[in-house]
Amino acid sequence: MKTTNHSHAANGAVAPVDNSRRRLLAGALGAAVVMTGLPWARRATAADPARVRIVVFGDDGERVGEKTLDKIVKTDAAWRRQLSPAAYRVARQAGTERPYSGDHEKPDTPGLYRCVCCDTALFDAATQFHSGTGWPSFWAPIAANNVSEHVDRSFGMRRTEITCTRCDAHLGHVFNDGPPPTRLRYCMNAVALRFVPTTAPSPA
Repeated sequence: MKTTNHSHAANGAVAPVDNSRRRLLAGALGAAVVMTGLPWARRATAADPARVRIVVFGDDGERVGEKTLDKIVKTDAAWRRQLSPAAYRVARQAGTERPYSGDHEKPDTPGLYRCVCCDTALFDAATQFHSGTGWPSFWAPIAANNVSEHVDRSFGMRRTEITCTRCDAHLGHVFNDGPPPTRLRYCMNAVALRFVPTTAPSPA
């Protein structure tokens, strides 16, 4: 059943407002917002926002394949128990470690960098480069699905924050001043990452 209420027009007259039309327009606007993609949309499936699709890698560096997995959600107390104080401050409170305070140099051996919170593969050491900033820097993530981007307007700046897709851990930021082939610099916090040297593949 169509219902109406009233609003004031510019000339002061009272004009009827069609609530059914308002609901229709609101629904269309909501659909348009979803279509354009919210910051978290790329890491949550359309059917179930509690599940995400990431690319899984073995410790031998080989791609296992894309999998849809449950998002990892824990209480603040659980994260505090699991992480060191420094890792908790960075990964769960979006802090920043001091430059040169963590392991930032490119390792001598091949390997993967995994999320310190949930072990999701995030970066391949082959994409790491010496940026001179004092933070681990990479020109690409190991898989686009495994990291998520968000607009960060803290400290009066507009930056692109990078988080782990599966557990939302804060990792760092990405900038447009990196080397070829991407020209990007994923400037990460060392305490948010765990380096895993590549192991030899199991014999067939």
